[in-house]
Amino acid sequence: MLKEQRNFQLRPGLSLVLCVLVLAHLALGAAMGLSVDEAHYLLYAAHPALSYFDHPPLVGWVQWPLVALQAPVALLRLLPGALWLASVLLVYRLAQGLAVGGGDAPVRAGLWAVAALALAPILHVLAIGLLPDTLLLFFAAAVMLQTQRLMQADALGKTGPWLGLGLLLGLAGLSKYTAVFWALAVALCLLQAHGPRVLRLPPLWAAVVLALVLVSPVLVWNARHGWISFSYQAQHGAGNVWQWREVLRFAVVQLLAYGPLLIWGLWAPTRAGVLRLFFLLPFGVLAGLSGGGSSLPHWTAPAWVALAPFAGVALAAAWAHGSVPARRVRRWLIGALAALQALACAALLWLMLSAGSPLLPRSWDNTPAGRNPFADLHGWQEAGAQARALAAQQGLGSVSVQNWTLASRLGWYARPLPVHVLEDRFDQFDLWAGDLPAGGDTLLLDWSAMAYTVPIGAKGFQDCQLLGTQAATHWGAPLASFRFYACHGWSGSPQPHLSLE
Repeated sequence: MLKEQRNFQLRPGLSLVLCVLVLAHLALGAAMGLSVDEAHYLLYAAHPALSYFDHPPLVGWVQWPLVALQAPVALLRLLPGALWLASVLLVYRLAQGLAVGGGDAPVRAGLWAVAALALAPILHVLAIGLLPDTLLLFFAAAVMLQTQRLMQADALGKTGPWLGLGLLLGLAGLSKYTAVFWALAVALCLLQAHGPRVLRLPPLWAAVVLALVLVSPVLVWNARHGWISFSYQAQHGAGNVWQWREVLRFAVVQLLAYGPLLIWGLWAPTRAGVLRLFFLLPFGVLAGLSGGGSSLPHWTAPAWVALAPFAGVALAAAWAHGSVPARRVRRWLIGALAALQALACAALLWLMLSAGSPLLPRSWDNTPAGRNPFADLHGWQEAGAQARALAAQQGLGSVSVQNWTLASRLGWYARPLPVHVLEDRFDQFDLWAGDLPAGGDTLLLDWSAMAYTVPIGAKGFQDCQLLGTQAATHWGAPLASFRFYACHGWSGSPQPHLSLE
């Protein structure tokens, strides 16, 4: 059976490292503007609802108190930082429980698990900006720890731990739809530990009912809206034509985003190997779906967090066991990989802070967004304030963009003006603001890093007047520019064209 976790405590050195990392996350969060996704989920909090078009509601609900108090972005980013820290501590606890051997083996496994997580570059991004994946990586670790406890023989007769599992699964389901993979992993782990008799336990079914009650707002909302979330996610996940090269690209991106140290967890010497299902199930499904070109690097973050305790056990064993020559080789390899991953983490955070300097182009003259993905973290707050001022001057009651990815930051920073997306695509903004009505007037914003032709004529407006241009700069260097147009007489027939085509 699994070992109980005893004497859980952090060593002073580890506590210091975690404090430094948390402070670094908060400092970076205070120095940067919102990303596309962050702004989108903050708009969830500004529009409370039972659920939303593209994700369950918890990412909006947990931010609602601070949004209602009009907290600054630096304060809003306390939440993802706290979730990252809590996830690391849960992984530390899990690794201790999975460790094989006595003495300080559990502590060493916990330390290596934390190191593997702290050296995963993309997890620092999730520690700065709150996404559904930030929530789910915490709940994935918590569900895994609760499952580990319930796999012990003496847990069968206790009701409290089962209800705790139901609570965690329900909250995970309110975070992201992929939480269903963790629910399946729970079922398989418990069946492996206890056999079919576990299905006869009333506390188990009480946990199932509790989880379903917690996720019921998502079901109610979707029933009222024609199940649009589920149909959207099914189409989004399927992607396009399946190709092996997309899977290969997925594997390369995953290796760069999370680093090779976590992969050691696949070979960890532990008696709780079935718990690897918390990694294998979601990662395997997402890897398969990546063949259709529909995978983003952060989607797998909760799965990697679930593998981290095993990585800690494996790395601790590799560092300490074996013959002297073999240990030297393994220690050199682990040290080299750790150094490379630390460098990758530092480089990623520096590029975010500096808007890509000095490696990426910094110019406002129609520089495509793909050439500098860090440029869009800067300038939107000022653009939103300018949009509000110009709309008031021109007597315009809304702002508009020609691509949905431009709507989130403008929607957040130009509040309370509604945002219309002038493209033939249904999304959350259609639920919030609807289509710009035919004949309508609006303030149109164009961003040079994703510049569109001003829509005038049968597929656009009767006329558009350029009101002004605003530069987006960072540390004195130009990144992009915003153009503001007063547009009148919308045709109701969108047909956006990128001006760089």
